[in-house]
Amino acid sequence: MRTPRIWHPEPLQPHSDITLSEEAANHVGRVLRMGPGQPLILFDGSNLVFHAEIVQADKKSVKVRVAASESDDRESPLHLHLGQVMSRGEKMEFTIQKSIELGVNVITPLFSERCGVKLDAERLAKKIQQWQKIAIGACEQSGRNRVPEIRPAMTLEAWSAEQDDSLKLNLHPRASQSINTLPQPVSRVRLLIGPEGGLSADEIAMTAQQGFTDILLGPRVLRTETTALTAITALQVRFGDLG
Repeated sequence: MRTPRIWHPEPLQPHSDITLSEEAANHVGRVLRMGPGQPLILFDGSNLVFHAEIVQADKKSVKVRVAASESDDRESPLHLHLGQVMSRGEKMEFTIQKSIELGVNVITPLFSERCGVKLDAERLAKKIQQWQKIAIGACEQSGRNRVPEIRPAMTLEAWSAEQDDSLKLNLHPRASQSINTLPQPVSRVRLLIGPEGGLSADEIAMTAQQGFTDILLGPRVLRTETTALTAITALQVRFGDLG
């Protein structure tokens, strides 16, 4: 059996004993039914992995002994910030999970004119927490040792106005450029993916004023979750670490 990879929310030190978080303990003890003497791999966001062994396990807690650590850098040279207008239900969860497997570094959920998600502040905060757990699970599964940040939700206009040194890209069905025609080198990208109904004409004009370049993926119309993953994959092939 593959040794499970477990996220630990606090800095780890070799040759120490720790208690796993409640959620990790439930996964290891109740779901995987692991017990004393069995190995785990822990990571804490430092880009190190820590080999560990369970020393005590019961229904409420799991204690492990941390042994040696080693560097295990699986991050892409391309820094990707995904601005995703929120989609309904499991579509957003799917987008978050798969985009992180593909190497996205930061995800900002967005509101736009045609966004179909309506949440009050309390429910939105719970969604962000849930999406961050999905991000952690995606890292545990894919081998990434840095957990991407799921930022608080914001408006498309506010996100588009943020300034950094990233190449800003917006998917548009009538764009004249494609990812393959973008000039190299590119090390940072801010990628905007609109809602299921697309961005409005005013929103497209606003993003252009904020320095976004319209790009075209191909001749077919893709669903929003398919669009995000296709664009991320194409960017990683051209500028990142997918061959």
